[in-house]
Amino acid sequence: MKNKVFVILSIGAVSYLAIVGAVLMLYQADPADLQWQERETYNARQIGQFDLGMSKDSVIRVLGSPDITEAKASSEGDMQVLFYRTHHVTSDGITTKDECTPLVFRDNKLIAWGNDSYRDYQNYQRRE
Repeated sequence: MKNKVFVILSIGAVSYLAIVGAVLMLYQADPADLQWQERETYNARQIGQFDLGMSKDSVIRVLGSPDITEAKASSEGDMQVLFYRTHHVTSDGITTKDECTPLVFRDNKLIAWGNDSYRDYQNYQRRE
């Protein structure tokens, strides 16, 4: 009797672990499905793990569509800034740049992120 109970419990535990493992491996979180508070946390956490040189497509695959974008051509290459909401400022239902972290790309490669890098991007625009 004890062996039978042990076998049943073992099969149940292994089955449970297999199902949980499959869900964790196959489930892909879609940032678009998250509530705004969850998405801010998700975006900030993911951006903190990025490496310079990442492709724009890789960033979009991780974070989804940006909240705001800017782009321009320059003598150094095509520049683009993608803004992702990472912190709450005003409860007005509108996402603004001051609630976002800017990610700066040159020729579709991540070259910088954060407010200082965006200010550098803006100053660079004025010099050209």
